[in-house]
Amino acid sequence: MSSRILLIDDEPNIRTMIKLVLEHAGYEVDVAADGMQGLAKFGNGADWDLVLLDQRMPGMAGIDVQRQILSRRNDTRLILITAFGTIDLALEAIQAGASDFLRKPFTAEMLRSTVSTVLDRPVQRMTAVPVGMVCREFTRTTINGFSFDLDHQAVDENTDDMTCVFNVNHAGAASRKVKVELPAYVMELVRAYVDSDNVPGGGRFWQAMCEEALANYLWQNAEAPSDNVVRIEDLSSTLTRWLDSVLTISLAEDNAR
Repeated sequence: MSSRILLIDDEPNIRTMIKLVLEHAGYEVDVAADGMQGLAKFGNGADWDLVLLDQRMPGMAGIDVQRQILSRRNDTRLILITAFGTIDLALEAIQAGASDFLRKPFTAEMLRSTVSTVLDRPVQRMTAVPVGMVCREFTRTTINGFSFDLDHQAVDENTDDMTCVFNVNHAGAASRKVKVELPAYVMELVRAYVDSDNVPGGGRFWQAMCEEALANYLWQNAEAPSDNVVRIEDLSSTLTRWLDSVLTISLAEDNAR
């Protein structure tokens, strides 16, 4: 029996394209034009193997629809689709229960690959992210059909530059090793930003920062770098937002103690 997929998206052309691609791949697909219609069709979730959900829709944002869906059936597989998302939205959606993300525009192959990956993977739910795991969520899920895990990391004894090497996987393709370079001067910029020599989460923080840089690259480009290298050149606005999130979580943890 083929998997049943509920697609919730307010754009008719997108709905038609996704429905045709997935039906051609052998899935059963039904569609809804907004969040309320989607929730009505979803019901208690028993009839659905996967929900494809657009983030930006009139009346009810996708992440709010997502929360209602998962409150009805916690083990629902759900892929959030967005053209406007940031890595902050991705983290928020993972914490709220999303299984994966698709960034518009995406190809038919990317759509099929992501759906296949999510349907084949056991459901995991994240509700809180300790400081020492701020971006580890991205190693336990996928972004645009990619997943990754740490292979090894090293620190140059002469320069104090850090390098993290990750195994990056994509359905139907061979695993690739991608190196993320974190220069010592960027670490100093971070310490200046937090106004402390001690960063939240200790040594795990720098690995998480490399994970964030790789996750953001995959999110923005929907492909691994052609030279298999991501270099963190400065404290960008994206990394600053991520760092602010880390500091907020760290402060909340301190207040809870």
